Amino acid sequence: MSTGKLVNALSLSLKQVRKCGKFSTTHRTLFTASFNPRSIFQSRTCHPPLYCSQLLKRHLFTMKVDSEDFKSVFTDELVQLQKIFEKYNYEIRFAGGLVRDLLMNIKPHDLDFATTATPQQMKDMFNSENIRMINLTGEKHGTITVRINDKENFEITTLRIDVINHGRHAEVEFTQDWELDANRRDLTVNSMFLGFDGTVYDYCGGWDDLQKRRVAFVGDARTRIQEDYLRILRYFRFCARISPDPNVHEPDTEEAIRENIEGLSRISGERIWLELKQILSNRHAGALLETMLRLGIAPHIGLGDNLDMEEFRLVLERARSNNIQLQPISLFASLLDSEEAAVTLHERLKYPNFDKELSFFIVQYRDLLPEPLKPLRPYQMIVIDTKQKMKDAIFRGAELLRYQGNLELANEFEKWVPPRFPVGGADLKSEGVPTGKAMNMVIQRLRSKWKESDFQISHKELVQCIPNVMEDLGLKVQK
Repeated sequence: MSTGKLVNALSLSLKQVRKCGKFSTTHRTLFTASFNPRSIFQSRTCHPPLYCSQLLKRHLFTMKVDSEDFKSVFTDELVQLQKIFEKYNYEIRFAGGLVRDLLMNIKPHDLDFATTATPQQMKDMFNSENIRMINLTGEKHGTITVRINDKENFEITTLRIDVINHGRHAEVEFTQDWELDANRRDLTVNSMFLGFDGTVYDYCGGWDDLQKRRVAFVGDARTRIQEDYLRILRYFRFCARISPDPNVHEPDTEEAIRENIEGLSRISGERIWLELKQILSNRHAGALLETMLRLGIAPHIGLGDNLDMEEFRLVLERARSNNIQLQPISLFASLLDSEEAAVTLHERLKYPNFDKELSFFIVQYRDLLPEPLKPLRPYQMIVIDTKQKMKDAIFRGAELLRYQGNLELANEFEKWVPPRFPVGGADLKSEGVPTGKAMNMVIQRLRSKWKESDFQISHKELVQCIPNVMEDLGLKVQK
């Protein structure tokens, strides 16, 4: 191709770049309205044929990030990591979530990196620099984790192509091609890279989609989903974070999800719950969950046929109108019509015991109502007999009140300090109560009296009740 034709083609590509607009007053595109395509041939640092072929072939869009949030990630440890890669002439860039968050003006928390260095090259490099490497289990997938100055961990992954996909355990081939690595990622907004100099590298239209608040798979949605069916839930999780309208989804994307939703049955419950709980924590949880249910997700994640949609919508509306943030499992439990359904759901998703106990508690007691004069009394009666940690029991009682839309009562309940039952085994022995089953029966009777008095009856009064309790139970005094 002649130089003139290259310049004309380049000019067309630049028109597409300009359509994306500028990022903000603190961020600028590398290609401005006054850019002269012929000027690239006068640059000492840019090889003309290579630069043009990459831009025309890949439609690479670049821009600069120079925000305070970006600068804030450069700890002494990160600067040391950067210098090591520069010393050994390997390229390293930020990848994925950090790039997306910075472009959305969100302060990033998780730092992930991609590099042209292979795992073995990284190991040799870090060994030479006496840098400690930890958690080497990710090496076969290209990931090396280092800990610098015993302060900060960094996870760095070699650019790769997923040769054979079977969920999270893909067989990979390493590459030095940034675009090939971008093309294997799930969503366009997660496929961008960011150089340490602030240059964004976007091969898949992620920046344009972020501006439109559009969540889209990289390339063909069906292909991306079939590489890892968990990407169905990741799609909805990022819809929750990015999309302004949770009810709007592209028809082809919906159809691709519907066609492949059964694949979620092959995904472990733990991985599904990690995604679901993030969706359920979002303000768009209701709309997104109803869309997922409409697309057929229920039987593949442990939900039965008889979902209580009326209860689900009622709980959502109460939480929204009272500005209440429920635990993800509490909202999910509102769909369940029985304790058996709660057991089935846990068997499938295998969420932690804290969530399991909370879901069982919500389903069992959600019809409990406050008493007119002593509204907290019914909840206190349930919690006081717990065999688990009292602080967890109090949390469950408060969460039940939030579930019911009673935020003020929930706050009051969390401040409640449960009284300690004043009678012990020594008191019963001194009154001649036989050990074993008989002693347990007497204790339960005394606890009932104590609870009926709203925990007001004294130790002395309870001890005085022991002879009458024994007589009622037909027990004889043990001498």
